Amino acid sequence: MIQVNHEILRELLESELAKRNVNTESINHCVSSLIETSLRGVDSHGIHLFPHYCRAVEAGRISTHPKFDFQKNAASAGILDADHAFGHHAGSEAMKYAMEMASETGMGAVGIKNSTHFGAAAYFAQQAAKKGFIGWSFTNADALVKAQNGKEAFFGTNPVCFSAPMENEEPFCLDMATSKVSWNKIKNFRSTNEPIPADWAFNGQGESVTDPHEATSLCPTGDYKGFGLGMMVDILCALLTSSAISKDLSPMFTSPIEEKRRVSHFVMAMDITKFSSLSAFKLSLQEMADRIRNMEALGDERVMIPGDPEKHTKSNRLIHGIPVPTPNWEEFLGLNNDFSSAVK
Repeated sequence: MIQVNHEILRELLESELAKRNVNTESINHCVSSLIETSLRGVDSHGIHLFPHYCRAVEAGRISTHPKFDFQKNAASAGILDADHAFGHHAGSEAMKYAMEMASETGMGAVGIKNSTHFGAAAYFAQQAAKKGFIGWSFTNADALVKAQNGKEAFFGTNPVCFSAPMENEEPFCLDMATSKVSWNKIKNFRSTNEPIPADWAFNGQGESVTDPHEATSLCPTGDYKGFGLGMMVDILCALLTSSAISKDLSPMFTSPIEEKRRVSHFVMAMDITKFSSLSAFKLSLQEMADRIRNMEALGDERVMIPGDPEKHTKSNRLIHGIPVPTPNWEEFLGLNNDFSSAVK
């Protein structure tokens, strides 16, 4: 396992995308999302994806200078055509419009079509929360979650994210896939040839497996409940924007790298001040969180709220660095040997 300095790594990632003629704003959002996500410990959606993104840029799947087209269809609703941009950039642009509309009407919602993988949903919802809004973000993805009582996958991992500002710390953030784990986590286990828990994935016959190389679909979180939430996300992302549903999307890793994927997302922002005093809201949420954390624990572990593990991991990784498995690090060195300068 390699430990890397996030500040040096940021500069190197930005440089690699600049070499590939990616525009400045796309670079900023892509790299910021990857670094922040890895610092928070969500490794499946962090820096490990960077070599794949580089290949997608080189092949033409991801637009380096996208021409966004935003259509405001009502006071609080619009659709953004992302022109196959980095999803990190497209989602951020959409959230900007959502917050602008929310400032006027109390709520703003933007559907996004013709996009690409957008990384961790938390990146967008937290943009709203850090500016005093409540934020939501969703995306569909290629079919990887086994249908309830079926043998095959139908929906993607289709995450749900909700974020709100707090008084004395970074925003509250619930960011959950509608599967028990992400497909990228399965890939990480494949790279180390480690077995996975028996309740994570299934083979082509719908049977539970522990060998990550045999996995073809994922278990929904909460069984039928997670499957239902995945359907909700596809309705918001794909159906509202007249885009492809999960089952009809090109797979991220196994389809031809030059093929456009046409992923769709959905973001919302709520202006808290249209309902309550912002300061009172932040204080109330802080007090709620602290009451939960101060409850008596069942065992040795502390009682936590959603997002606490990520906050604890970030505080540790800011000091000790981001851990990267050696096989993944070899991919970075394959891009440019200068990445070795980021090793702590």
